[in-house]
Amino acid sequence: MKTITYILQNKSNELFSVSPSTSVFEALQLMMDKNISALLVMEGNELKGIFTERDYARKIVLQGRSSKTTLISEVMTSELITIAAAEPIENCMELMTRNHIRHLPVVENGSVSGMISIGDVVKSLIELQKTTIQQLESYISN
Repeated sequence: MKTITYILQNKSNELFSVSPSTSVFEALQLMMDKNISALLVMEGNELKGIFTERDYARKIVLQGRSSKTTLISEVMTSELITIAAAEPIENCMELMTRNHIRHLPVVENGSVSGMISIGDVVKSLIELQKTTIQQLESYISN
């Protein structure tokens, strides 16, 4: 059974974050520049929250707020769900599905070691299934 570590090993280890005092507009610019849909909110090395496109749509656009004058701390998701790198990928999929989330910070010993998306999880599960199918086909043909 593969773990979250498998996913982290197969993607860039670059983490993108903003501070709680960053404006929503600046965060959105970073998200656009990096072609990502979520940012970690960090204060030094401490994880404070996450800001996603969903937060923007629900807490800025629908409430008629200004992204230039609203701070990330006002709209970030601060009640975080995290996962450890040693957890099985299947547990991660279940956690994301049950909680209706698309991004999950990976935390080890109180430090953020990565962030995975639902796309990362699905890609990994597909790769693992392909490997299993190839092994079964090889076994059957021998």
